[in-house]
Amino acid sequence: MKKKYDFQDRLVSFAGDMILFVIKYRKKFAGEYLFDQILRSSGSAALNFAESQGSASKKDYLHRATIALKELKETEINLRIMKHIKFGGDERSKLQKENIELIKILRTIIKNKTASTPSSTSPST
Repeated sequence: MKKKYDFQDRLVSFAGDMILFVIKYRKKFAGEYLFDQILRSSGSAALNFAESQGSASKKDYLHRATIALKELKETEINLRIMKHIKFGGDERSKLQKENIELIKILRTIIKNKTASTPSSTSPST
């Protein structure tokens, strides 16, 4: 997984890598529920962040970015469950590290945007 400096590109790459991970392991894993959820949450993070980029207001931006953060956190829980059951090995581990980095970056983006916005629009992170 090549690191990219453009955050949106990293989210798109992460969602794509997650799809490739699922395609590779889907037939070997009984937990279809986890795979379906992880595809939706990783993809939703990229889509919601993209929507935030076109927001008309800071409030809408923060709302969309916070949804993207929540989706990344959901993805993290799925990856932790897979780790717990020893599924996916090194590939899952790499995805998990990238997910944690994306969470940290997005949390910082939200905090910086919140700092420049009146406190009444601050999202909970």
